Order: sequence, then structure tokens, then C-alpha cells
Amino acid sequence: MVLRGLLVVDFSRYLPGPFASRELLRRGARVVRVEAPEGDPLRSVAPGWDAALNAGKESVVWDLDRDSGLGPALAARADVVLEGFRPGVADRLRIGASSLPSSVVYCSVTGFGPESMRAGHDLNYAGWAGLLADTAPAVPPVQIADLAGGSLFTVIEILAALLERQRSGSGAHIVVSMTHNAHRLAAHRLRGEPERTLTGGLACYRTYETADDRFLTVTAVESKFWRRLCEVIGRVDLVERHYETDQEALAAELASTFRSRALSDWLGVFEGEDVMAGPVATLAEAAEWLGEPATTGEVPALGEHTESWRAELASFEG
Repeated sequence: MVLRGLLVVDFSRYLPGPFASRELLRRGARVVRVEAPEGDPLRSVAPGWDAALNAGKESVVWDLDRDSGLGPALAARADVVLEGFRPGVADRLRIGASSLPSSVVYCSVTGFGPESMRAGHDLNYAGWAGLLADTAPAVPPVQIADLAGGSLFTVIEILAALLERQRSGSGAHIVVSMTHNAHRLAAHRLRGEPERTLTGGLACYRTYETADDRFLTVTAVESKFWRRLCEVIGRVDLVERHYETDQEALAAELASTFRSRALSDWLGVFEGEDVMAGPVATLAEAAEWLGEPATTGEVPALGEHTESWRAELASFEG
């Protein structure tokens, strides 16, 4: 629990910020979730998500009309502050980085960078970042820009800033751009590669439908795995066609073969074999096989910790 004893005050809402502060919580930090009187919209829009992201945190309601100083007082006590407001909003609320002690590690999670007022959600960020070009109009099954470009980069930057603070005593103002970081996830491809190598261009790196309308993943890019796959599925005639020019013709052959048996049958065939093939599992199946992520405590009721924090802040001021 490397972050034990550190206080994280999270003013963000929806997915990217709360996901990041959950990861800090998992590593021992105390996380206070600051909400408007009506609560984070995620509470009503997706209560299951809200519970998964915010269990174990504390909830403080900040009513600007009744107690405008509560948010700034909380932020001033923090080791880490997270916010996802548009540019200028945090400063108007007196919780901007410049209003807080220099020891605070302050992280602004933005869509497009520190100055941009452009509105967006994950799909917009991923589109601007160039992540969707090969697979559009299909929609990604998880919020890549929010979670990878936003949450995980946020955690990395915060941990790095906390490490630097141990050395220097000074915090930092970190600005995370979900769009820029999402682009970084794929920018290595600009250095050159066979077109769409891992996004549908190769027959040996695709998903294939099975007889029971399920799907298999196949990733036999290396020759030894491709050869063994062909042997196991009874298609040794395909071994020499691994990287032939007409990949669609090869894919059609594989598709015909994989449609001949149910998913469970294929998984039985592959069990114990040195092949790169597996199921397109449902989330429920994946949870059964991999185990569900451990929870970090009870889900706080809206504003459950407001009064205790008022008392703690009053005691600190006194």
C-alpha cells in the first residue's frame, strides 16, 4: 500500500477521473469524492459503474451556494487533487492549482489539452487521435481514450509527480489530454508497418465465427504458431499460404473451417496445444475464469462524509 497516508481529493465525475482515483485508492490512498448536491450523474445513469468505481471512497457534497469555501479547504489539505473541468472553471471555484499549496500534486484531466474548449466524449477523442480509422464504423468495446489515454496516464503522471515531490518537496500541475495520449497509443505505427497488420489486414490475426454463433480469436502471426494451428484444425494445406497476397481468400478458408464446430469444441481442440487461439468471452465468462476485481470497501452514500470533513477541517483551522 505505497500511497498509505496520502489524501486524494477528486472533483471529477463520470469515468476517467474516478477510474484513476480508484487505482490510487487500491494503492492505499485515502480518496475523497467531492460531488455537487445532485451527485455525480453516474450515480443515476449507471449505478453499477458508479459502485465499481467509487466503492471505498468518501463522499462530500459541496454546495457552492451554502458553503463556497468547503471545496477550497478540502483541496488545500490534499496531497493530490484531480479535476476534469473546462479551462478556467477550477480557478473560478478557487480550487485551481495556483490557489493551492505548492506541495499539492494537481492533475487536470482534459479532452484536448489545457486551452481547448472543444466538447467531447471518448469516441470523439479516439476519432481525433486516429485510433478508429482502420475499424470504423465499428465502435470500440471499451472507452480506450477515457481509460488508457485518460485514467492510466493520469495515474502514471501522478505517481511520477509524487516520487519527485519526495525528492524536492514541491508538487506539480499535470495536464492530461485524453486525445493526445490516445494518439500516443498508436503513434508508433507512423514509423511504418504493413498496412493494417493488427487491425484486420492479416487472416492470421482476426476473429472468426463458430457454429454456435460465438467467436474465436486467432493471432498466429509467427510461423511456428501458424503451422501448429493449421495442423490442429486439419488444414495443413494452408501452411504455405500464411502471408500470401490475397489475405481475404485465406480468411475465407479459415472462416469456413471455424464455422464447422462450436466454440466449446474448438476450445477443447486447442487445450494443451501451442497455438494462439482463444474465445471471445463474455464479461461474465471472463469474470468466472479470471476472477472479479477485488472491491475496496462500501459504496458511500451521497454526502455521507460531508459533516465529518467539516468537523475535521474546522479542527485543523482551529
